[in-house]
Amino acid sequence: MVSKDQRRKQLARAKWERQAERREHRVRRSRRRRVLTSALLVVVVAGGVSALVMLNRDDEGTEQAADDAPTTEPTAEPSDPPEDPCAAPADGEPSQQQWDAEPEVTVDTEASYVMTLATTCGDIEITMDAAVAPRTVNSFAFLAGEGFLDHSPCHRLVTEGIHVLQCGDPTGTGQGGPGYTIPDENLDSPEVADGVYPAGTVAMANTYDPTTDSGRDTGGSQFFLVYEDSELPPDYTPFGTVTGGMDVLETIAATGAAPPDPTTGNTAPYATVVVNEATVTPAEEG
Repeated sequence: MVSKDQRRKQLARAKWERQAERREHRVRRSRRRRVLTSALLVVVVAGGVSALVMLNRDDEGTEQAADDAPTTEPTAEPSDPPEDPCAAPADGEPSQQQWDAEPEVTVDTEASYVMTLATTCGDIEITMDAAVAPRTVNSFAFLAGEGFLDHSPCHRLVTEGIHVLQCGDPTGTGQGGPGYTIPDENLDSPEVADGVYPAGTVAMANTYDPTTDSGRDTGGSQFFLVYEDSELPPDYTPFGTVTGGMDVLETIAATGAAPPDPTTGNTAPYATVVVNEATVTPAEEG
């Protein structure tokens, strides 16, 4: 029988082997992007918005945190992969369910709810405030009840510029969602009004593009958890706070992120972060 330690090493080694196969492709891709990246940075700075603090959809429709795009060839990978602090995922497959419309609001819009993410790296508890983001909280209560988030990977970790772990896409590509969208909420929250999302904030990814002011109200199921204070404009619905498991987030972040995937552009965490089960329950009063 393979031990947990051996399984972790096998998973980490497999991840490195996949990256090694793609290294040459990434190098070529990086060279092609140099000119485009330089031009993009000029345009973005001229518009008064930092490229480091955008969460939007790329040309392929990916909702993701945009960190500083590489302008040099990737550095050589170390001979040994980092130690994976997480366990092997539970048996099961990510959801393929889709819905045509946002679910009817059934949560108590004056109450708080707790979404518990039982991950391979430990439990993370998110206290959600339905009073300020009723449709967002209602959507997660619905999706958790349908098992939509179960067995889904957290597909993106950003460790420079902003500090977030992004989850909520069963496809693990940054392009998946439940089939419906929900509106932006709570953008006037004083907690993010100064352009900083504090550590512990949980907010929605979306497709908003500040350069064209397009893509409002495009939240789906993808969300990000902030593990260090991050400079971000108040364009992403803050709907919850990490009230348990912050140490889990910090451990995931400390393990680091892989180079950008040549297909999706995602920088996946080296840690094997999978939501084995997501549940939403009313918060205890008192």
